[in-house]
Amino acid sequence: MATTKQADRLEERFRLWDRNGNDVIERADFEREAEDIIGRLNAEGTPAAAELRRAYLGMFDHLAGAAGTDRMDRDQFLRVAEQEIISRGDAGFAAVVQPTIQAMVNVLDRDGDGEVSPEEMSLWLAAIGLEGDVADRAFRELDTDGSGKLSVGELVDAVRDYHLGRNEIPLLGR
Repeated sequence: MATTKQADRLEERFRLWDRNGNDVIERADFEREAEDIIGRLNAEGTPAAAELRRAYLGMFDHLAGAAGTDRMDRDQFLRVAEQEIISRGDAGFAAVVQPTIQAMVNVLDRDGDGEVSPEEMSLWLAAIGLEGDVADRAFRELDTDGSGKLSVGELVDAVRDYHLGRNEIPLLGR
């Protein structure tokens, strides 16, 4: 069962993913989210953008399949997100969230090293509406191995920790 903070984070996620404000999450909401991020990162028409789009839609398809509907209302989304992600811990985040994080890294990875630099992190956070000092602080906090780069694993852990209430860094937007 989700804690109050976890439930609040899932409520926030529902609100953000309900892009058209019709009180249900549909595939079109995830398409719009992916397209907006791709546009803000100037990645239109690239293979990495196509991968990000597929990852977002794959995340929706996973959740919608588990919910048994292609239009999740708030209660359905909260139930299925708790069941498929939160209660499964690392395995849930790896199965549902990691492909999207990997695809985001691939869009951002300007130098091709497979990791996110501070500059790339700033682009990411600006693309989801967070900028400046937030990006610098987030990078320092998330660079758990002190390498000066963020791996996909560190980023998935950060998204997990945010949704579990262990950090305050909303890498998937706020």
